Amino acid sequence: MLDQLDREYMPTHVGIIMDGNGRWAKKRMMPRNFGHKQGVETLKKITEECSNLGIKYLTVYAFSTENWKRSGLEISGIMNLLVDYLAKELRNLHEKNVKLMTIGDIEKLPKAAYNKLVESKEFTKDNTGLVLTVALNYGSRRDISHAIKKIILSDRESPIDLDKVDDTFLRDFLDTAFLPDPDLIIRPSGEQRLSNFLMWEAAYTEFWYSDINWPDFKKEDLHRALHDFQNRNRRYGGTK
Repeated sequence: MLDQLDREYMPTHVGIIMDGNGRWAKKRMMPRNFGHKQGVETLKKITEECSNLGIKYLTVYAFSTENWKRSGLEISGIMNLLVDYLAKELRNLHEKNVKLMTIGDIEKLPKAAYNKLVESKEFTKDNTGLVLTVALNYGSRRDISHAIKKIILSDRESPIDLDKVDDTFLRDFLDTAFLPDPDLIIRPSGEQRLSNFLMWEAAYTEFWYSDINWPDFKKEDLHRALHDFQNRNRRYGGTK
């Protein structure tokens, strides 16, 4: 499939909902955090492949605002994996010219995770290759509501010219303001929903679903998703 890809027509921005870690572990009669650990290994491979293919932006859904409902053991396991991943992979990401960014309220994360994220973002801030954005304590509804609060507060200092409020106005106040809209969102594990991920930004995004759980997701699966994307006709409401 790799040899069938058009290197000149890669999506600029790919989003991935990294789903199915728990189910993958359950099938193997292992704890859920074992699935998350394997999911991190998949993230490493897919990040590297996106960089190799010349994709400019990769945004991965790692921990949603709803995920706080999970057990304390699972949450602490995910946060520890985040710290370990950055400790082990930061230099490798830097050497590959990857710039690490985040969306979501990371200040609410455990101190060790927050500090490591801030350190990692600072360390890679001048890199010019793939922008790897990790969505942590992120929810699109929360992001939109916070954007509206920012707009209301900004109006107190300088009244907003309503003639300038258009469909692009709100995005400047979103966490994702630095990102182009995703061209393609991939969701493994058999689910077919956004789950509060990039809802505003995904107005004209193409979607690709798979029954494969995230820990089993391979480079070849990414290639299939990209090949499918390249064979779609994106009309953006037009008739071409």
